[in-house]
Formats: sequence, C-alpha cells, structure tokens
Amino acid sequence: MSSDTSNDFFELYDLRVEVVIPPNSGRIMCGAKPGDHFTLQGEMLNLPPGQGFSIYSLSAVLPLLAAKQRHTHQNDWMTTDTDIACPDPNCPSRLRIIRTGLRRFSHGETTVVPLPNPQSQ
Repeated sequence: MSSDTSNDFFELYDLRVEVVIPPNSGRIMCGAKPGDHFTLQGEMLNLPPGQGFSIYSLSAVLPLLAAKQRHTHQNDWMTTDTDIACPDPNCPSRLRIIRTGLRRFSHGETTVVPLPNPQSQ
C-alpha cells in the first residue's frame, strides 16, 4: 500500500438544496417556506441559523446527495434532473439540488485507508 499523498486529491461539488414552492400551490404539508435551504460542503450539512428542515423531506434527498457531489456524464440523469418531490404525496413542494462549486479534498485527510500501490495491481 502506498502512503504517498502528493497526488491523492479529488473534487466534490458543493451543493445547495432549496425548497421550491410552485405558485398557487395551496397548502404546504412539510412545513417548508420559500427560501428554506441547506448547503452541503464535503460531508458537512449546514442550515441557516434558526431554520429547520423536515426529516421526511431530508430523507427524500439524502440518498442522492453523494452522487450529486461527484462528476457525472453530461447525459446522466443525475446531471440533468435537479428537482425532488416532497415525500408527502399531498404536498406540492419540491427540493432543488444545485451544484454551486467544486471543492478539493485529500484522500489522506478524509480516511485512514491508504490508496493502493499502482505497481502491485
């Protein structure tokens, strides 16, 4: 196993997940308000001070966030599709996942598992 960290970098997108409420949509069941959002930078999820977020709405987007953080092919639906339905079938709100920028990480700073040695493969 290699312990060389001179080229162990990778990039992930920072994400912003914001509530989208269609005009004249009626009652919002998940407690969301226009402008509600959270950001994801690496593994850290950040909410604005004083703002909550429904755990049910969060559960609808959590499985997609790690994939949305990574580079994907331009024709992949993970690249093009951004809106996720509220999990309550009676709620018209959507959660929009937006890639906001790239952040660089070091493998050696994010895990104790060493990179494989290319000569041993």
